[in-house]
Amino acid sequence: MAQCYRHRARGGIKNTMEIQLKVQKPLKDLVYLELKHKILTGEIVSQTRLMEIDLSEKMNVSRTPIREAIKKLADDGLVKIVPRRGAYVANISIKDMLDVFEVREDMEGFVAKLAAERIEESQKEELRKIAAEYDAALVSPENKDNIIELDEKFHNFIVNCCGNETLSELVKYVQELSLRFRYLYYNDFSLYESTAEQHHRLMDAICEGRSEEARKEADAHVKALKEFVFELGKKMSSADETE
Repeated sequence: MAQCYRHRARGGIKNTMEIQLKVQKPLKDLVYLELKHKILTGEIVSQTRLMEIDLSEKMNVSRTPIREAIKKLADDGLVKIVPRRGAYVANISIKDMLDVFEVREDMEGFVAKLAAERIEESQKEELRKIAAEYDAALVSPENKDNIIELDEKFHNFIVNCCGNETLSELVKYVQELSLRFRYLYYNDFSLYESTAEQHHRLMDAICEGRSEEARKEADAHVKALKEFVFELGKKMSSADETE
């Protein structure tokens, strides 16, 4: 059964896309960004029915920008519109996750290589700071939102260091798709700790200018996540068969 739109407190992820009147963007774009963020971060879960009346009341806007935002989200593949039944947040399948990781593997490896060749001293300092923030966040593993935010921040900063705008846009789009998955595979605390170790190996290679090693570390990091997701998929399939 479809789940209703719901609100829940966000401890770590900062909703940078909240509707603010001071932002000079069309209302329909603000609504679209707000809903997209909530879907990507898991605040609106898969199979949730997007009710125009309900959303317009909660977001304090008319139904027109809601309707336009839903259509745009459907174009993005994040929402499925079913004739005579309404709009629903699209499912996340293990196959979808593996497809994204296959693309990320080579792209992020190339990004890490370029970052190692082009990173500036001030950027090295900032990258070390972000890695330290991630490590510190592990003291409170119950705050999964904050840990995911810092993981995303770490990888996005490496993208910024690569100095290639076209590649940056492509990688950020793929990483954005991955954001929906992180709330599924970040339930195992051992993954938090292994991710911290991988961050440091990748960071050291980049900051020391070891470009080929940086590429290998980035590839290995994404590959480890892909294998984790593959095993998660097998467990989920086994659970379904026993029900």
